[in-house]
Amino acid sequence: MIIGEGKPINEILEMILKHKKIIVAGCRGCVTVCSAGGQKEVEILSSTIRLAREKDKAPIEIFETTLERQCDTEYLEQMRNYIDEYEAVLSLACGAGVQFLAEMYKKIPLYPAINTNFIGVTEKQGIWSERCQSCGNCMLERTGGICPITRCSKSLLNGPCGGSSDGKCEIDSEIDCAWQIIYERLMELDLMERFEEVEDIKDWSTSRDGGPRRIEREDLKL
Repeated sequence: MIIGEGKPINEILEMILKHKKIIVAGCRGCVTVCSAGGQKEVEILSSTIRLAREKDKAPIEIFETTLERQCDTEYLEQMRNYIDEYEAVLSLACGAGVQFLAEMYKKIPLYPAINTNFIGVTEKQGIWSERCQSCGNCMLERTGGICPITRCSKSLLNGPCGGSSDGKCEIDSEIDCAWQIIYERLMELDLMERFEEVEDIKDWSTSRDGGPRRIEREDLKL
């Protein structure tokens, strides 16, 4: 799940300062689950903007909408009937959604209302933590399902380092040492031979460099 959080209201107000008629668009995907960009957040943000603008004697007209997803043309197409009536769109989708919306509607300014932070999980109500960096070459089968790229502060492929102590990371004592977790997991699974295998240096050129990545599935194309 993509985890995001709302931008400071002052930053948002600065973005839309010159506009008098905008759309505030939410997304029912990941940002709804992490309480950053769903219908509720659209309503709260819109109300906050209206109050702030009224206080500054600069009223603003806001159309509120929440799309099923902003990373899918099928749902973005739903805005075509009314988007030209407004001066700008303030999107509460993740960065991918904002960009896709901008690609589809090139003649209207698009502004992000949230910061996209990471791919993560819900640990408990109100707490989310990172689990994946989308490196494109998953090695979880070798590390007991624990990602050293994300969970280790140094992203070590062969750990642990020499600084961990009592199962905690030397960089931040509040963080569990990822390689301690991997060790215990492999021990529990009776797969300790994997711990002794030396992992080759990751070839980042196939996953991180050279522009945006793309996947094509011939079996799914129309």
